[in-house]
Amino acid sequence: MRAVDIIIKKRDGMELTKEEINFFIKGLSSGDIPDYQVSSWAMAVLLNGMTEQETTDLTLAMAASGETLDLSAIAPIVVDKHSTGGVGDKTTLVVAPIVAACGLPVGKMSGRGLGFSGGTLDKMESIPGYRVDLSQDEFMAQLKKLNIVLTGQSADLAPADGKLYGLRDVTGTVPSLPLIASSVMSKKIAAGAHAIVLDVKVGNGAFMTNLDDAEQLANMMVAIGKLSGRNVRAILSDMNQPLGEAVGNAIELKEAIDTLNSHGPDDFREHCLVIASHMLELGEKAKSFDEARILAEKTVTNGEALEKFRTLVNAQSGDVSYVDSPEKLPKAKIALEICADTSGYINKVHARTVGETAVDLGAGRAKKTDQIDPSVGILVHKKVGDLVEKGEALFTVLANDKDRVGPAQKRLLSSVKISNNAQEPTPLFYGVIS
Repeated sequence: MRAVDIIIKKRDGMELTKEEINFFIKGLSSGDIPDYQVSSWAMAVLLNGMTEQETTDLTLAMAASGETLDLSAIAPIVVDKHSTGGVGDKTTLVVAPIVAACGLPVGKMSGRGLGFSGGTLDKMESIPGYRVDLSQDEFMAQLKKLNIVLTGQSADLAPADGKLYGLRDVTGTVPSLPLIASSVMSKKIAAGAHAIVLDVKVGNGAFMTNLDDAEQLANMMVAIGKLSGRNVRAILSDMNQPLGEAVGNAIELKEAIDTLNSHGPDDFREHCLVIASHMLELGEKAKSFDEARILAEKTVTNGEALEKFRTLVNAQSGDVSYVDSPEKLPKAKIALEICADTSGYINKVHARTVGETAVDLGAGRAKKTDQIDPSVGILVHKKVGDLVEKGEALFTVLANDKDRVGPAQKRLLSSVKISNNAQEPTPLFYGVIS
């Protein structure tokens, strides 16, 4: 078997066999197949696509390229969730404690932020001492004892995906839907969860900017789950404006804690309850979505979800006093309100522009080596459909460098459209694929 023959076969739009895909991924992992051939193959996939079976075989081959976790000794069903990334998306920080408090184990390996999309680990590291480098043994032991783990992804988990993504990033093949789907699902399958809820973001603040592409990606990932023996459900959710009010790290963590305390923005709270309810239903803790919703709300109301979050932080060496007193979290030196210069209805709050502005302030990374400033970010005070008066605050910029405030103000004002015509609020969700 030769790599060039596999490239030619895919170039000509033919379906690759499981054996051919396994051979190619094994050669990628070992270095026997050079980067230029891998890049050529990735371009052929981008141009010609893959069948559901091909995409599943690719996913399983990448999952098998490193360590795989077997969570069957933990519980009959362990659940996980994955978001395709967005602005202000701190959902895991609320959803995982809710679900775990209902008695369903949640084993979560998360990543760091890159570009306009924030990273869960960066937010949790706003808590002094919090460990995101648990070993596999520590992961398993904590999950069995406490029903909840939130740590970084092991370098040995689907390593072939890391190599392939590095080449896709510099060869213009990142947008390939089969490669996106297999990248996400290979890590989820290697991490061992039996049931997975996918939060697939749609809009200008997401990697999938239109609903058709998002539906296609969601269908691919659900099909991969079915063909690989996992129970997968995809939720299509809006990302045309930031989720919640906080866009940053410490401020997003504070918003998550507020939400676990039965406060927090309405849109973010609702989003979390819906995702948690799907996880509980998929994990067979409830017979219906409505029953799951009641369970989820109860754990927030009675404080069990917040206590589970405290337990998580304490177990991973974090200072729980920052959960009990979120005002201790890092604060920026500068807080500047950006106000509306006219009255009317909010017709647009461009999520990507807000996210990129937060990165410019230091809340995110333009490249992997950039350092995060946990204290900076943006508070979004108005959402689509809201009435705003002239002089009323649209945003608050939180910064530590005064030279960055002016450009941030200019960009944020450009992200908002105010009209005399009333605008319907943006829907939170567009559909469910299961």
